[in-house]
This record gives sequence, structure tokens and C-alpha cells, in this order.
Amino acid sequence: MAAIIVLVGLSAFFSSSEIAMFSLAKHRVDSMVEEGIPGAERVKSLKDDPHRLLVTILVGNNIVNIAMSSLATGLLAVLDFGAGESVLISTFGITTLVLLFGESAPKSYAIENTESWSLRIARPLKYAELLLLPLVILFDHLTRLVNRITGGQTAIETTYVTRDEIQNLIETGEREGVIEEEEREMLDRIFRFNSTIAKEVMTPRLDMTAVPKDATIDEAIETCVQADHERVPVYDGNLDNIIGIVNIRNLVREKYYGERGVGIADIVSPTLHVPESKNVDELMAEMQDTRMQMVVVIDEFGTTEGLITLEDMVEEIVGDILEGDEEEPFEAVGENTYLVRGEVNIDEVNEMLDIELPEGEEFETLAGFIFNRAGRLVEEGEEISYNDIIIRIEQVDNTRIMKARIQTNAGIEAADGDEDEDENGGDEEAEVEPDT
Repeated sequence: MAAIIVLVGLSAFFSSSEIAMFSLAKHRVDSMVEEGIPGAERVKSLKDDPHRLLVTILVGNNIVNIAMSSLATGLLAVLDFGAGESVLISTFGITTLVLLFGESAPKSYAIENTESWSLRIARPLKYAELLLLPLVILFDHLTRLVNRITGGQTAIETTYVTRDEIQNLIETGEREGVIEEEEREMLDRIFRFNSTIAKEVMTPRLDMTAVPKDATIDEAIETCVQADHERVPVYDGNLDNIIGIVNIRNLVREKYYGERGVGIADIVSPTLHVPESKNVDELMAEMQDTRMQMVVVIDEFGTTEGLITLEDMVEEIVGDILEGDEEEPFEAVGENTYLVRGEVNIDEVNEMLDIELPEGEEFETLAGFIFNRAGRLVEEGEEISYNDIIIRIEQVDNTRIMKARIQTNAGIEAADGDEDEDENGGDEEAEVEPDT
């Protein structure tokens, strides 16, 4: 009986070793070695040949389980059980014992204590490899041969770091003070960058500054200066027919050093027209390859939707780059109260204010969300609510929502106010009134 208990313990050892060693990320092993943690070098040497490590564990575990079953059958035969009864009791009894104490329990423990258990079992696992070396070498070569014949890969452990692992490292780094909040936000934006499309980054058509191709050099320069833009698109007839981009430096050079009679159309540079669904990481690479600073975004019908500059894409990673007297997209104006520009994307609003406004295909900006909720044009002073969030329209230019005031946790504050009124015996209902 004592021998069976020992064999169950060995089965638990090999089972937990498999989970612990193959759940431990390679980059974490390298970190432990650099930190000088005792046993880390031994863990690294085992994981350097994951194929042999797996063969060692499987050979050891199978030998133990076969020995356990044979021993139990022999023990039952000695106790005068019949051959059929011995096999039946041994099969079901040992299977239950192995599943519970040799597989489930040790593997669950190894999952919860991957790092510490790997360090603890590395030495005995190395001894097991040496003890079983002839069998390990034999089965190692046989399995590699079978893999080659069947066209399989010989590698059994990935060497790359997954996206989730990197994000977990970033979160851990911020909690431990290694990474600042601003750095974490930038890294988060990098992860979102490859899933961002042109429509989410572009300057919309309504905000575009452009010049007609028949404009004079002086008119084009004046347009650039007034808009504070280095480059502007040039169109033929209307914005749906953009023929290229003109640079203020070229305009100034042409004005003072160029030939007489040269027009905008003669110095315009070609540009790309990209669909609004194009990923910005691909677009950035394409713009770098073609050395273009500005591209035009079009919809499925070829209509101009907006434009994108390299600066727009850089801002997706580092945040807004403000110039001159340009206003901040977010401004804290009170406790849980913020003034937000209407063109800010909903996902940015949610991230900055730690709220959960819905994101839909019908809209992408705060202004779009407000119009979607209202179902009509809105005026200054109007308010809409969503869960515990109150949004007040602060500035409207014609039909455009320029700014809105967002108050978060409004429902919680209102509930606190109701409790105070109940304590004071008040029966009046709380009302939301526009600021005066």
C-alpha cells in the first residue's frame, strides 16, 4: 500500500511539472535568471529543450502509472481476489486515484503556483531526466522522426510573447510603479492602433480647408495662413474631386522665384485616395513608402469623407499635439464634470472619463452620440442623460455641436441628495435645470 502512495505522489509530481514548466513564459524565466533567483538557471536549462522536457515528463508519468496498475493488480491477486475482479477493481480504483490525486489536484495547484512550483521541481526533474536518459533519448528521437514523417513541427513551445502577456506586464508595471500612467496610456494606444480605421482618425469633410485649382498663388497662401496649415488639398469643381495637395513652402517659392503665369494646378503634388475602412497602421506604412504627408479619405461611392495627415496618426499614439491657442479636447470644470469637444471620439471619452458611453456604427464622436440620442438637432442648454451620466450642450455652431459638459456619477449624487432630503423630511423631487 505504501508503494502505491509513493507512486501516486510521483504521478502528481510529473503531472504538475508538465503544467508548471509549460505555463511559465520564457520572458519570465529570463527575468528570474537576471534577478538571480535560486533555481532559475535550472528551470531555464530544462525549458531550453522543451521537446526533451516533455518526453521526460511523459515517460516518467507513464512508467509510474503502469507500475501502479500492475502493483495494484498483483496486490489484489495476493488477497485471493479472482483475476477478473482484480483487473476490474484495479482499473477503476487506480483510475479514480490517479485522476484525483495524480492529475486534477496537482495540476490545479501548479496552475495557481506556476513560478514557485517550477523552481521547486526543477532539481528533481533534472534527476529524473538523468535517471530515464536512455528511454528519454530513444523516445525523443522516435517522436521527432514521426513528426518529420507526418510533416509536423518539431517545436512544441512557442517562443513569442502574446498580446495578452504584454498587456498584463504593462498593467503589472503600472501597479508596481515601474510604468507611469501616461506611459501606460501611450502603450494602450499602440495596441489599439492596428485596429483603428481611417474614418476614426480623419479630419471630417466639414472641417477641411481646401483651395480650388483655379485659385491664385496669393489666394492659396492666404488660405494656408488663415487656417494655420502647412498643406491643403486642391480640388477641381468640388471636394469630391480632389486632384492633389499643395504645400505653402512651394507656394511661397513659386510666388517669389517662379515663372509668371504659373497656377496652383502646375505645382500640385499627387495624393492617395483611401477607403474609410482602411487600417491606419497599413496606411501609415503606405504613406511612409510614398513619402506623402496627407491623404484623402473616401466612402464606398467615391465621395470625399475627410483627410488624414501623418500628424493625425502620430496623435493616435502619443495623444493630441496642440498648437498655438488650440483648445484642449478635455477640460475639468468641477468635481466629476468635464467640458469636452464635440468631435472627440467616443472611445477617447470613455477612456479619459472612465465611463461607458455606447459605441455604434451610426456615430463615432461625442456629437454623433448626442444627435443619435436626441434624434434631432439640439440647442445650447439642452441636456440628455445616459445611465448616471448627464450631458449638457454648451456650444453649438449652426448645426454642429462644438462643446458639451459631461457630468459623471450624476445618478449616484442624485441618490445621495434624495437620502439627505428624506432624512430632513423633504418631499420635493430633484430636478435637473440648465445652468444660468
